[in-house]
Amino acid sequence: MIPDIGLIALIIAFGLSVYATLLSVNGGMSKRPDWVASARNAVVAVFALLTISVLSVVYSLNALDFSQAYVADVSSRAMSPFLRITALWGGQQGSVLFWAWLMAGFVAVVVIRKWDADRELMPYVMFVAMLTTTFFVGVVVFITNPFTKMWLVPGAQDLVIAIFQPLNGQQYIPADGSGLNPLLRHFGMIGHPPTTYLGFTGFVIPFSFAIAALMKNDTSSDQWIRTVRRWTLVAWIFLSIGLILGGRWAYDVLGWGGFWGWDPVENAMLMPWLTGTAFLHSVMMTEKRGMLKKWNILLIILTYSLSLFGTFITRTGVIGSVHAFSKTALGPAFLIFISITFLGAMTLLMMRWSSLKAEHELESLFSREAAFVLQNMLFLAITIAVLWGTVFPLITELFTNTKITVGPPYFKKVTGPMFLALITLMGITPMLAWRRQAVNKLLSRLAVPLSGALIMAVARALINPKSPAISLFSIAMVTFVTISILAEFWRGTQIRMSTRGENPFTALIKLVINNRRRFGGYIIHLGVIMIALGFIGDAFYKQETQGTLSAGESLTIGEYSLRFDGLEGYMGSDGREIVEASTVLFKDGQQVKVLKPRRDYFVVQQQPVSIAGVYSTAGEDVYILLVGWESISNQSSTFKIYVNPLINWVWIGGFVLALGVLIGTWSQARGRSEATYSLKNQPEDGAVPAPAAAPSIGD
Repeated sequence: MIPDIGLIALIIAFGLSVYATLLSVNGGMSKRPDWVASARNAVVAVFALLTISVLSVVYSLNALDFSQAYVADVSSRAMSPFLRITALWGGQQGSVLFWAWLMAGFVAVVVIRKWDADRELMPYVMFVAMLTTTFFVGVVVFITNPFTKMWLVPGAQDLVIAIFQPLNGQQYIPADGSGLNPLLRHFGMIGHPPTTYLGFTGFVIPFSFAIAALMKNDTSSDQWIRTVRRWTLVAWIFLSIGLILGGRWAYDVLGWGGFWGWDPVENAMLMPWLTGTAFLHSVMMTEKRGMLKKWNILLIILTYSLSLFGTFITRTGVIGSVHAFSKTALGPAFLIFISITFLGAMTLLMMRWSSLKAEHELESLFSREAAFVLQNMLFLAITIAVLWGTVFPLITELFTNTKITVGPPYFKKVTGPMFLALITLMGITPMLAWRRQAVNKLLSRLAVPLSGALIMAVARALINPKSPAISLFSIAMVTFVTISILAEFWRGTQIRMSTRGENPFTALIKLVINNRRRFGGYIIHLGVIMIALGFIGDAFYKQETQGTLSAGESLTIGEYSLRFDGLEGYMGSDGREIVEASTVLFKDGQQVKVLKPRRDYFVVQQQPVSIAGVYSTAGEDVYILLVGWESISNQSSTFKIYVNPLINWVWIGGFVLALGVLIGTWSQARGRSEATYSLKNQPEDGAVPAPAAAPSIGD
């Protein structure tokens, strides 16, 4: 009964999606507010109906209704109620429904908010957003429907999966389900898919506003730019969190001692993040100087299209990945839709090209504008390099019938220097003024950060004379950026202390509160620097070793040694077979922790999962894997040990990054909205304005 209600709600939602898509654009073009209002109501109804569909699937999963093919595929009696609920996005059908529901939720939030500022654009925003929503809901209805059943049909070799009973078919209800993929039974998979989906689906909103502005030919107004920036930031932070949680999942579950392997699905998530980040920086040039309008709309189109491309890779299984689902019939539908929306958006952009003229040109290479342009070029170059490496296996298979894979060495060699250049720009750009920057003042402000960077590089070289030159340069640049950012906080705090008589803590808090967008951005950059530290440690200072030990023997790596004390096998509560090693970790001869790495074997899925024993500090992780043992005597076992310096700064950086976004998007006090194009109409008398990097102390 409940699944039937969910199916009916899904079908009605599809019909209303089509209705809202067509009526909204016709209402806008015909100046019919009543049609637009009806489309608006249909959008909200679509979200409500999809909510019913999602809840019905969740109910079936929790109730173990194995009459539903999806429930039998991803749930089992041995799974906890919590895991059963998260199985909503653990399989193909449920995840696409969840995806469509989140997208409909974003659109519903947009249409129920106050319309006054964007009233003229909203019919076209609804049209574009609901066009994408209609596609996804249609995919759920016709290709990946989660309400199918299993049928025994005479003459058929396999079970027939269908919604309605086939001729002479008899419904098959198994006693138990297959259960969720063992790799997905991890806390990272609880948060990673939802946040990633929120990131991907969230980019539909800025794309819709940008295309609506082009359709309405309203690109001269800056209101839509503010709206697009805010929604882009929302999608961007969710995708950022999804990337961090995905890295944590890979680190804990995949058993290779790392968190980023340049997997195709990882790359598919990274590419829209890169272009979205580029837009969040370049849009400031449009706000402040009325520049890069064409470029910004192109970035929005690319971010949206790359989000769809990431969905295509993840959902269709067209490229092999531990993150991807198996191959399905989704591929052709996605390719057609991606092609239509991309070509349509680009055609519209070309039609409005002449109306997107910049108010000002680049005046100096020593300016914040020039730094943003270079920054954007680097973001785009990295995106192109990652895209090429990701699709190259498909291209070679298409033309040569042989799939040639592209591994991490390519991505590290090509993108590494560009990422390092981006980090360097993070430290220089805040010191540059808009329009032009006096070189002597820039050099004087660079003196302290560069000195600190040099001292840090020399100190690291003395501690480890064998450090590669590129690693020393990387550490120097991270230090340079950190000092540059902290100097901005220090200068602003000092000004408030001297002019307002405030104590240091009060001055710092009020500085940030009164300049939230700017200092929130600095905090985001500090989070990025922390994440960069983790990548530097992984790339240049990681250690690993492997050895077979008998009970009582030890394996040494650096200043650590691992003693093997014994092996134990037992059954887990959910039917898994567990083999667990008892080990003791020593540092410089002193015991630091008892670790129990293990191998879990899921009998039903016939799949092993390695669970590492980990000793964590702020400076490094010691990561121990049980990779083999003697099955007869259990007297000797093989271990692999990694020492991962600085890796925990990746997770800390993720929290700091999220904090920066919360501060930066915290609503301004009533009546204090941030003006855009603040420098556009300044007299061009040759005078250099005060550096934009000079801290504003606020009220």
